[in-house]
Amino acid sequence: MKAFVSLLLACSALTSLAHASSDQAWNDHNAQMSERCIAASTLKNVKVLGEPAEFDDRVGYSALLLEGRYPQKHMNNRKGTELCLYERQRNLAFVTEWAPAKP
Repeated sequence: MKAFVSLLLACSALTSLAHASSDQAWNDHNAQMSERCIAASTLKNVKVLGEPAEFDDRVGYSALLLEGRYPQKHMNNRKGTELCLYERQRNLAFVTEWAPAKP
């Protein structure tokens, strides 16, 4: 009986380790998030700035900064920055203009 309990505890410990995401899974997630955020952007020539901010699974969002150029004629091709919130469960991207805080 003790051997069975020990085996059960060992299996449950190994099972919890199996839930960790692989590097490939994170790369796929980041690629999909970048693609969806860029598609949702209102800027042209958009690129991703830095690494995503990954919120806890209870929140279910990742955040990504984008940079590009305003397409409107009156904006004179000025640089712009957007914040993209990516909802991981439904693979949806939402963007808003982002102005960095000034010191």
